[in-house]
Amino acid sequence: MISDNSSNIAQQTQPKDSPSQPKRSFTFVKTQAEVPLTIAVKAVDETGEVIDKHVACERPLTVYLNWRPIVTLMTLGAKPESLALGYLKNQGFISDVSQLESVIVDWGVNSAAVLTREQTADIDKKLSEKTVTSGCGQGTVYGSFMQDLEGIQLPRPSLKQSTLYSLLKNINEYNDTYKNAGAVHGCGVCEADQILAFVEDVGRHNAVDTLAGDMWLAQDRGDNKIFYTTGRLTSEMVIKVAKMGIPVLLSRSGVTQMGLELAQNLGITIIARAKGRHFLVYHGSENLEFDVNTSPSK
Repeated sequence: MISDNSSNIAQQTQPKDSPSQPKRSFTFVKTQAEVPLTIAVKAVDETGEVIDKHVACERPLTVYLNWRPIVTLMTLGAKPESLALGYLKNQGFISDVSQLESVIVDWGVNSAAVLTREQTADIDKKLSEKTVTSGCGQGTVYGSFMQDLEGIQLPRPSLKQSTLYSLLKNINEYNDTYKNAGAVHGCGVCEADQILAFVEDVGRHNAVDTLAGDMWLAQDRGDNKIFYTTGRLTSEMVIKVAKMGIPVLLSRSGVTQMGLELAQNLGITIIARAKGRHFLVYHGSENLEFDVNTSPSK
């Protein structure tokens, strides 16, 4: 069901410190549909004892663009409006935030309807160009997903090893659903060692799309940001982070060959297997200042 505040009018204005783009403001209808992220269940452990546990919820969400069904995502449902917008933006179905009219989520029918004044006449062509992917929670990208990559120019980041360690420590305070029920991935947009936004979902691509949707609505720049994920760094993750304008991708998991090649081509610093005081820089080590003495003491 749509929550009581579903008729909220969301007004978005570009921040004053974004000189590279003209200031724009617009008003549109955006719901704030809420659902439980976990449910209580009973399980039997290895000793035969019945114990109370929680499991992560998983529900379908069909995304519509101007009343045309685009995709059904399996999602936790934490921020479905941002997920729908971020997915459509990252897949190349929409690009002009000022043309948005509304995004309405109704869990009664598991739908997210996005209306825009932007031209969407080529939806059929985009939907016909599908690629099955490794993305958990999604699994398909469209031909338009790869568009505009050649025009992306990311700044060269500057990151200290000590800041990286501090960020990894701060991230331990998040992952609430994972700590409670497991079975989810978490993603965060960070600046230095601070986490600006964090989202969990059953698939890492849902989480990154949700954050992308929020950043797109706020017209927030990514050039001074770090993107953190608990999931592996595949080609899709690298492309989505590049489209957000973020030059550093940090993961506690590994990286794939295509993900690494794309990061090298796009100029994204890739740091993987990052947990505690261990990490591996697969690309962009020249952007990291090694200011911590990690040599074993004699």
